[in-house]
Amino acid sequence: MIPQFRKGLQIFGAIAVILTVTVTSLTLYWVTDSWPQQSGQILLPQLSDRVEVRRDAYGIPHIYASNSHDLFLAQGYIHAQDRFWQMDFWRHLGAGRLSELFGESQLKTDQFLRTLGWARIAQQEIPTLPNEFLAPLTAYTEGVNAYLQEHHSTDLSLEYGILKVMNPSYKPEPWQPEHTLTWAKVMAWDLGTNLDEEIERAVLLQTYSPEQVNELFPPYSNQAPVILPDWKIAQKDSKLMGNQLGEITSVETEVPMEAIAELLSPSFNSISEQISALASLTGPRGGEIGSNSWVVSGAKTSTGKPLLANDPHLGIQMPSIWYEMGLHCTSKTADCPYDVTGFSFAGMVGIIIGHSDRIAWGCTNVGADTMDLYIEKINPENPNQYEVNGKWVDMEQVTETIQMAGGKTELQTVRYTRHGPLISETYSKLKPLLVPDLTRNNPDIYAIALRWTGLEPARLFTAILQLNQAQNWQDFRKAAQDFDIAAQNLVYADIDGNIGYQMPGKLPIRTKSDGRYPLPGWTDEHEWNGYIPFEQLPFTFNPPSGYIVTANNAVVDESYPYLITKDWDYGFRAQRILELLNTKKTGFDFESFREMQGDNYNLNAQKLVPILLNLPLGDSHLERIRDLLKDWDFQMGEQSSAAALFESFWTQLLTATFHDNFLADFWPNGGQRWMKVMADLVERQESFWWDNVLTPEVENRNLIFQKAFSAAVAELENRLGKNPQGWEWGDLHQATFRNQSLGQSGIAPIEAIFNRGGVAIAGGNAIVNATAWNARKSFEATWIPSMRMILDLSDLNASVAVTSPGQSGHAFHRHYADLIPLWRNLDYHPMVSSRPGVEANTIDTLILLPN
Repeated sequence: MIPQFRKGLQIFGAIAVILTVTVTSLTLYWVTDSWPQQSGQILLPQLSDRVEVRRDAYGIPHIYASNSHDLFLAQGYIHAQDRFWQMDFWRHLGAGRLSELFGESQLKTDQFLRTLGWARIAQQEIPTLPNEFLAPLTAYTEGVNAYLQEHHSTDLSLEYGILKVMNPSYKPEPWQPEHTLTWAKVMAWDLGTNLDEEIERAVLLQTYSPEQVNELFPPYSNQAPVILPDWKIAQKDSKLMGNQLGEITSVETEVPMEAIAELLSPSFNSISEQISALASLTGPRGGEIGSNSWVVSGAKTSTGKPLLANDPHLGIQMPSIWYEMGLHCTSKTADCPYDVTGFSFAGMVGIIIGHSDRIAWGCTNVGADTMDLYIEKINPENPNQYEVNGKWVDMEQVTETIQMAGGKTELQTVRYTRHGPLISETYSKLKPLLVPDLTRNNPDIYAIALRWTGLEPARLFTAILQLNQAQNWQDFRKAAQDFDIAAQNLVYADIDGNIGYQMPGKLPIRTKSDGRYPLPGWTDEHEWNGYIPFEQLPFTFNPPSGYIVTANNAVVDESYPYLITKDWDYGFRAQRILELLNTKKTGFDFESFREMQGDNYNLNAQKLVPILLNLPLGDSHLERIRDLLKDWDFQMGEQSSAAALFESFWTQLLTATFHDNFLADFWPNGGQRWMKVMADLVERQESFWWDNVLTPEVENRNLIFQKAFSAAVAELENRLGKNPQGWEWGDLHQATFRNQSLGQSGIAPIEAIFNRGGVAIAGGNAIVNATAWNARKSFEATWIPSMRMILDLSDLNASVAVTSPGQSGHAFHRHYADLIPLWRNLDYHPMVSSRPGVEANTIDTLILLPN
């Protein structure tokens, strides 16, 4: 929760307590009033034919309609039934309109979001949609609005009762098509972390040499797994590339990068603060956000057909980002080609991850570098001009009107260069800077612009609908061509026994930089040279290995002629998944895939524990406790005392090694990058980084290890007691599901209404069961497997899945948190999809009828 938001809510703290008492006394009316009708009949004049909605024991709906219009209208209606507050909050977030909900406390966040301009881009996309895609979007919008016509205030969701105290005049507006498209921008932003790392590197260059900064952002190891190790661009394609190919070099300019970093440090810090603040609303960025997916061919399964597994890792939240459902045409035709089951986003048309009656697909984040910061020279005589190749050029300007709760408005001017919006001036105004030796022209005013593919009109929406219609590998790849932002590793399987992989995305061709640092924007020297053609993006179909594994690790090796990113996940999870696949080799089934998704093996511990065990501690008490690690299997089970000891040691090791070097914003978060940094560092016992610059002595690796272990034991004895046999990882590592908006208010009575947890859980950072935590803060899980799915292509009705915490967005509803036990215990529910299978699992049936 960003500080302004918390402050704004706490102003109403006393009233909220009174309100909580009122809510308690009116529970039967307020709480249950918003619960959706799940059986019986509802008349909807917007429909052209009868629609059937069947829900199972977990509230998961399957919608049956005779035509596409009614199918997507019903999807909009059902999403609104279960999740409208989430949809309303998300659309205000995406459009930079949080002040309309929560008042002036959200003004700065809205200003930053308006500068990014996601909603403006979404509006530009609407007229470009062919009718075959505009029609489902329009139908979905009709369905949401049909629900809004009959439901208001707490009849929509309990959150509106709380909001009414803060903002009595607020009423949800009708849903618009651009609200759906805007959410794609929010997700693309959430999944793109390169900007954070670009800023961090630039700031660190103030203090450290480029060589030292590179040690903190080490290259991807040539020993780490690559998704497609043997993939090469076809000879005929490489000939087409012509002189676009060339060795990518780091930035070469007349302006030293160290000088640029020092000059712009205040602006970089300001931008970083706003990104961090926004992350409290969109979900945390970086860390362990990513995913696992793997698919094996029928030659390696017990059924003779492929199995596909997927578990996306996203920020923990309440309700889930996912909404599971099925969309079925009662008779598949060219006009109604849908028979899909899987996971949707409330507010988005179609199924994002899942399967049709013939193919299945999963996603993991590529982490492609599609963002660059450009440093612009501003005309001292005219702040609306910037330099391009020695000439002053006018900026484009857009005036935004920000409406706040209570009626107050604020005007904001967003200025654009050829690279994108100026993001440095939303919070810190441009300042005259006199640095005589910085550049040849001695500019005294600067700004920072963001170029990002997500700020260009995109086709992601059409890609999703095409995936939902795909019947084979050719259809799948055709759909992937439009998957242009939030590039994903797409894994594929079909009922004919084929498996495949495609990396889609709109990836810039850089000829003068590797994307790691901000670039001078006043010449053409560092411009993008178009985008990588889709035909030259990595893919494979039925590879000889019989399996494909993606876990945010490198897609291809360094022989690939284009830059995808220099900031891959370092491959710990991919390495472990490959080890498990190669150990078993054949006979894979549901149970073996379940064990893999729940694997808690800690490769970081495997590297560091032997070093720790071989060090003299000089204290018999510490040595007895260290014995917990001697026979440890490196599994991070929730009841493991060794796991608790190691992770406490890991936190203290990062603290002792790096906290003296950085500001708190850049302290290690304990994730996969820092594991790679430490794995390299332990091989150099006298490295500069081991020495604590705040102490008179010169520390080395062994001394820091000893100090960290002693501090870890003291921490655990203080928190969990003096008996190390009673320590459990789950006592430290828990999952608390917090509502993204009101559940992070800092007001205990309100949080108690909307949040659930914590529950002890296994797993951790860079582990297949990726229940990651942030070492800067606590052991509490911040990123989790947001859902797990195992698809069986021999019988799609034998597929299983689980999400968390539940289907419903209504606090106290039976499906608000009922999936947490399944998720926590690595259990699943049946993911049936055929009509007979759905009917056999039906608990409630709702009929939607036209008048």
